[in-house]
Amino acid sequence: MSNPYAVLLNKVRENKPLVHHITNYVTVNDCANITLAIGASPVMAEAIGEAADIAAIAGAVVLNMGTLNERTIPSMIAAGKAANAKGIPVVFDPVGAGASNLRNDTAASIISAVKLSVIRGNISEIKFVAGLSSQTKGVDASDSDIAGAGSAGLTAQALARKLGCVVVISGAVDTISDGAKIVYVENGHPMLGNLTGTGCMCSSLIGSFCAAAPDEPFAAAIAAMLCMGIAGELAYENSGQRGNGSFRIALHDAISRMDAATLEKMARYHEE
Repeated sequence: MSNPYAVLLNKVRENKPLVHHITNYVTVNDCANITLAIGASPVMAEAIGEAADIAAIAGAVVLNMGTLNERTIPSMIAAGKAANAKGIPVVFDPVGAGASNLRNDTAASIISAVKLSVIRGNISEIKFVAGLSSQTKGVDASDSDIAGAGSAGLTAQALARKLGCVVVISGAVDTISDGAKIVYVENGHPMLGNLTGTGCMCSSLIGSFCAAAPDEPFAAAIAAMLCMGIAGELAYENSGQRGNGSFRIALHDAISRMDAATLEKMARYHEE
């Protein structure tokens, strides 16, 4: 097997790591099920009384600002710090960064208090976190930022160097950088943009791969984005013509049936 990302997929399925989420109420069920589908085990423990304890026994922690509230902000920071203390990877999804002062302040607080392994967002969110001019559209990337996404590689690379972590910008072409290399994942289908939560699911997949390969966050992030992109293509081929509902179910089916041979055969990516 020549594809290293296919090897990581096998590792997830063999190890079945625990992935702790403090995540988005809108997409929490999809995040849990996509984690199960890839072969990992999800837990969603957001109460301040247990968030740190669960994080300390997990293989990875996913912090997602999708449905942000002041009750869970301390839980996210506590979980992140507990993971840091044990050397457990932390994946941060700064949903809606740039849209409100609460989101902006929370993103800054988490980045300051927690050592991140991976940060994943759309182009608008990542540009805001990087301190660049951006125009958010709620929790979605703005049309103007998407139109200017040709510089996404340099943006991801610069932010990765600044934060000392892997940066993932999801979009029509996914961009992943560790501060040195930049990888572009070309798999995917436009219908992924028609479902709420596909970005959140990407973060859950990244957390699953990081949990199985804690010392390889760059490879883990690439493997996760390849799996989502390939699953999107397969889901459209199998059911997408019937509409969003059928596509959503087919997407979960495709992730649950993803294997090393499929990933190796269908993966399309290049490196700079």
